[in-house]
Amino acid sequence: MIDRPLALFIKPCVDRAARSLYQRGLQADTLTVIGFALGLGSAGLIASGYFLTGLAVLLTSRAFDAFDGAVARLTQPTERGGFLDITLDFIFYASIPLAFAIANPAANALAAATLLFAFMGTASSFLAYASFAAKRGDMASPSKAIRYLGGLTEAFETLLCFVLMCFMPQHFGVLAYGFAALCGITTITRLYAGWIDL
Repeated sequence: MIDRPLALFIKPCVDRAARSLYQRGLQADTLTVIGFALGLGSAGLIASGYFLTGLAVLLTSRAFDAFDGAVARLTQPTERGGFLDITLDFIFYASIPLAFAIANPAANALAAATLLFAFMGTASSFLAYASFAAKRGDMASPSKAIRYLGGLTEAFETLLCFVLMCFMPQHFGVLAYGFAALCGITTITRLYAGWIDL
């Protein structure tokens, strides 16, 4: 919901860091893979019960996710890079609820499954809209590789939920069910927007 204004706010810092990384020879796809590897590492730490350490690695992972697009824009963004970025992002997002389920299956498995079900709605509506928008020849959204359809639960809100889960793992169930409900609202609004627009 606030991804776009937040991106504009942090853009100067992200761009400075991206220029520094690019000058050191790091390419956008390399940063994407590093961010993804860190994301899976954070999931592994969370699954092992190291919630705050996992959170620190998770936040580092998301920083790399911000840097890769900025580095790409310093050169020439590619469809391959955009495909890699969005695919690995969705795998990362799914890994965190799974990690909490592994950490405490008895308490967390059903809530994690519910959240993953809700993620399927947000992900499929997002990607299906982008696919059909591209087929119609719609331009990609600014700073994005694909046509971007927003919603109530976007990257920032998902990240905030993960932060709260890591700080309060004993309340994972409440947070997961609550965020799943918000994801449901996002899916419904995207379905409506796609139905009207397409």
